[in-house]
Amino acid sequence: QVQLVESGGGLVQPGGSLRLSCAASGFTFSDYAMSWYRQAPGKERELVATISSRGSITNYANFVKGRFTISRDNAKNTVYLQMNSLEPEDTAVYFCNVRWRLVDYWGKGTLVTVSS
Repeated sequence: QVQLVESGGGLVQPGGSLRLSCAASGFTFSDYAMSWYRQAPGKERELVATISSRGSITNYANFVKGRFTISRDNAKNTVYLQMNSLEPEDTAVYFCNVRWRLVDYWGKGTLVTVSS
């Protein structure tokens, strides 16, 4: 079955950096686009970034452009989110997502807290 396991979250000061990872299994990873979403307390889940199956195309939400970078390693079945210049507003649970056979699959998420 499809499994997505996020890691790398934690507490970081404003202006700091974190790198999130998502290990995928249960499907042919290199055939599918992958995405990162986030959900802040009391808010709806929102798309952060998407990367194409081979990694050649990336798209970002306006609020992270120039600060976050999505990448993938198809040999390791892993997608990453490098987050720089973090702001308190980036505090959220970050989720990995794949749409496999028209169904959205999610990991359990990893909490990122940006606070001094």
